Parts: sequence; C-alpha cells; structure tokens
Amino acid sequence: MTPYELIDTARAPGDGETIRLYRHGDEFSIRVDKMGELMNSRAHNSEDVLAELACVPVAKRKNVHFLVGGLGMGYTLAAALSHASASTKVSVAELVPAVVRWNREYMGALAGFPLDDERVSVLEQDVGKVMHDHENSFDAIMLDVDNGPDGFTREENDGLYGFRGLNNAYDALKPGGILTIWSAAPDTAFTQRLMKVGFDVEERRVRAHAGQRNNRHTIWIAIRSGG
Repeated sequence: MTPYELIDTARAPGDGETIRLYRHGDEFSIRVDKMGELMNSRAHNSEDVLAELACVPVAKRKNVHFLVGGLGMGYTLAAALSHASASTKVSVAELVPAVVRWNREYMGALAGFPLDDERVSVLEQDVGKVMHDHENSFDAIMLDVDNGPDGFTREENDGLYGFRGLNNAYDALKPGGILTIWSAAPDTAFTQRLMKVGFDVEERRVRAHAGQRNNRHTIWIAIRSGG
C-alpha cells in the first residue's frame, strides 16, 4: 500500500502545535500532534449538512451574511455558497494561515475552489474574535473548529464553546439567526449551555459519509429568538 506523502507542516498560532498536511493520491489528511488525524477529504457529508441546516432557513432574507468558523478543507464554505444568493456575503474565519494557503495551493479542487468565489472574504483570525467584534451581523454562523466542544486542540477553544464564546455567538447573530456547531461526538453539557445562553436548540446525528453506515457526527442547531 502506498504510504501517505507529507506535503507541508505549519505551527498553529498561540500554542505552537504542529499541523501536517498529507496526501495519498487524490485524498488529503490534516493531522495535529496530540490528536492525530483532524480531518480527511474522504468524509465530509456532515460538514455539508452543517452548512445546509444553517443557511437554507435564512437564505431568502435581505442583505444576508454568513460566517464560517474554520476553513478546514473548504467543504463547509462550499456548501454555504451553494445555498447563497448572488448578493450573499460569506466570511470565513481561519486562525491558521497555512490552512488558507493549503486550500489555495493544494486542496482547492476538493470543494470546487470556494476561496475563488467573489462573495467570499477570508479573515485570518480567531472566529471567536470575529463574533465578538460583529454584534448583530450574521444571519447564519457555522462552527467547525477542532473536534467540537470536547475536542480542543487549542486551549482558547474552551472560550469558544464555553458561556463567553456562546454569548458572543448569540450576540453576533441577527434576530432569528442560526448557529450550527459540528462535533465528533454528543455532549449533553454543551446542549445545556446553549439553552442557558438563550438559544432554541436541536441536536442531530449525521453520517460522516453520505450513503454509508459509518461514523456519525453531532450537529447542534441553535436559533436566536426574535426572527
């Protein structure tokens, strides 16, 4: 069996974790020191659903603005664009500059080169800061950072999924706006935190790969009241 080829390495801002990009034929894998594989291009159905659940209910509003937290391999961004009108603005916040570069140089074809879309603005910063700085700005926010609320590769992500981060997300949404959060596993305590912040919450289990009986991921749909 042909081994994975190491394409590039980078250091994550802040904690300095080493992130590595591997390729095996047309398959890509991103791995992190402590966690092993963070994502693989073979399985992205749950990322597609993450965007669908957030974007479809609000897509026909006026002056629509989506925020994607975590670029990854571009699948969530591409799915958000597929549900966006010609006038929709889509911002994507990615903390690791190398991940943006890898999408442009190596992985763009995977998701149909979403970074080339004129509706997209790339923000190379923490999505938590973006939400903090943009009150009442977004119709939909999609968070696909780390492996979810219980899978931190960076200590700062505790602030993203804790009460402070969730309050920032609530305030960053327009009334009736939708927050969706991807996770590798369920987390009852996180569901309770969302509800305490004031969201109407639904939890879904979604297949990692469409049409196959494989691992399932968790997606929370959290709606800000007032829409």
